[in-house]
Amino acid sequence: MNARLTHNIKSASKSVLSILVGIAIDEGYLEGVDQTIDEFFPDYFESNPDSLKEAITIGDLLTMRSGLASTSRRSYGRWVISDNWIDYKLNQPMTGRSGIDRDYSTGNTHLLSVILTRASGMSTRTFANRYLFEPMDIRVGGWDRDPQGYYMGGNNMALQPRDMIKIGEMMMNMGVYNSEQIVSPDWIVESVKPVTGRRPGVTNYGYLWFRRESAGFEMVYAFGNGGQYILIIPKIEAIIAVTTRIGASNTRSYRRELFSLFDNTIVPGLSAFYVSK
Repeated sequence: MNARLTHNIKSASKSVLSILVGIAIDEGYLEGVDQTIDEFFPDYFESNPDSLKEAITIGDLLTMRSGLASTSRRSYGRWVISDNWIDYKLNQPMTGRSGIDRDYSTGNTHLLSVILTRASGMSTRTFANRYLFEPMDIRVGGWDRDPQGYYMGGNNMALQPRDMIKIGEMMMNMGVYNSEQIVSPDWIVESVKPVTGRRPGVTNYGYLWFRRESAGFEMVYAFGNGGQYILIIPKIEAIIAVTTRIGASNTRSYRRELFSLFDNTIVPGLSAFYVSK
């Protein structure tokens, strides 16, 4: 793996977007996670009034609990070839209860990118460069945009593996990088608290960050399809970036093998090294 080459980190971009939302709240561009989305899409809701959709919050989008039908998995292709990604997502029926029912959807995070742009008056990429990437000396590569020019929220951002490590380091250091507070420590704590999960009764997902236990240690991680990871184990000060080019159909088996390797070999080895140093 060449740490100087940018790599499409797929949905690990969502965890970067979570940081950007936290910065926008810190900087006063957004009021907080309880802010509703209606004010950011006035033209849409003027033509399509819907009290349930208007009451969706930023926090609902961050936790994949908007209630709107998903635009990921089998619906992803229809969404990305549509003429307007924003309207397509907002036009989806309410198949769940906002704030309660989880349904993973990149459309949710794309709405967050649009909200960032409209709240700050600058593109999501410009915002990210100003408040996150430039202070951390990170150079983002490719980053897809929608038909209206909004940067894609939650997918297809290209980063160098060494810059993925920087993001992990900043997260582990409670929002600080090179003595500069990038995002507030309160946001770091809140964003990694598990509030929902893929399966009923399982809570392993916070504000676009995953949680799991590995060899007795808490692991926080960003995950992208095809095997893209930023893995953080604070207790032993370990940060690991993984990029691969496996096919999407092999993602689950790769994840099982990767986590088995971490749980049984890598994390115990890192733990022993940390204790002995």
